[in-house]
Amino acid sequence: MSPTTVAEHRQRVAELVGLMPVLQLPLDECLGLVLAADVIAPVSLPPFDNSAMDGYAVRAADLAGPIPVTLPVADDIPAGRTQLNALEPGTVQRIMTGAPVPPGADAVIQVELTDGGTETVTINASVAQGTNIRVAGDDVQKGDAVLVAGTVLRPAQLGLASALGLARLPVRRRPRVLILSTGSELVEPGQPLQPGQIYESNGMMLASSVREAGGVAVQLRFVPDDVEAFHRALAPYLGSVDVIVTSGGVSAGAYEVVKDALASHDVRFTKVAMQPGGPQGAGTYEGVPVLTLPGNPVSAQVSFEVFVRPALLASMGHAQVERPTARATVTTSLTSPAGKTQFRRGLYDPSSGQVVTPVGGPGSHLLSALALSNCLIEVPEDVTELAAGAEVTVRHLQ
Repeated sequence: MSPTTVAEHRQRVAELVGLMPVLQLPLDECLGLVLAADVIAPVSLPPFDNSAMDGYAVRAADLAGPIPVTLPVADDIPAGRTQLNALEPGTVQRIMTGAPVPPGADAVIQVELTDGGTETVTINASVAQGTNIRVAGDDVQKGDAVLVAGTVLRPAQLGLASALGLARLPVRRRPRVLILSTGSELVEPGQPLQPGQIYESNGMMLASSVREAGGVAVQLRFVPDDVEAFHRALAPYLGSVDVIVTSGGVSAGAYEVVKDALASHDVRFTKVAMQPGGPQGAGTYEGVPVLTLPGNPVSAQVSFEVFVRPALLASMGHAQVERPTARATVTTSLTSPAGKTQFRRGLYDPSSGQVVTPVGGPGSHLLSALALSNCLIEVPEDVTELAAGAEVTVRHLQ
């Protein structure tokens, strides 16, 4: 059987992880989420004519004669005042920024053009009608569609929703992802190592990746290489998570606990034509989508980037699910296995003529090289050699 292509496995993963439900969430829980329906303005912005300056509400006609002119200050209008007195001809009212403009006023003269008086004020300039007045509905008219479905909610969008008096928005919720690391050799960081043991890193790396993508990560660590223990570990989470992501236990050797445990379930294991990250699996376990990644750290992380991250973003309604890419010139020669898409770690420097320098070798255990990289260099499956100076595609990781 020929290997599965990267594109084929991506499609399978995308089909498994469907759209998340739509919820009405409080604004402070919506950052980074995707709006699921258009937002129609329930009020206008501003909701009333208000002052753009600290100064004095005036009738422009009262300043049309000789300047300077001294007029009585009939009232004070702080921001937030709800009861207003009409402005009588030949008088002014002192007004603060954002305060409502009183009936009869048609301009605001800023305080810097006056002597700042409180009983009477001397005004040193004339103004045109409408000066320094923010007209009701100048920004948003009631009934306008101010945010459209599919918008990613950033601080400005949430600020607008709040300004419109909206306490909640309809969004696709964050997927809850169970991260399961298998391996009897794994030890919690901070604990002493025995011969043959290693510190567990995939769980932390994959859980962080889920959170970075906008999901909620639930981390389950240190499941031993035992099929019954695997099933017991998963059972409490089946009703509360949307996706299960495992790392390790999917290769061709003995003690491949994930393969053994899921062999009788609807999970298909395959070899994907890529390096690193060839052994993959995808399917469902008790109705929950499960994605099985290889155990070597770089293989697991590259697999997440290529397959899992786009699916999670799509499940939240994001239209843009891919990392940004760029074309760059590679600084050194590379070799790649025939028939496989290779993902090499790299350091991309756009300031030096858009060049990328490979970091470390292709080995799937070289985690430090990944930590020093800011991109993945993609070598197509039909390319086995790249000379220094060749043009490549880089996938940004930052």
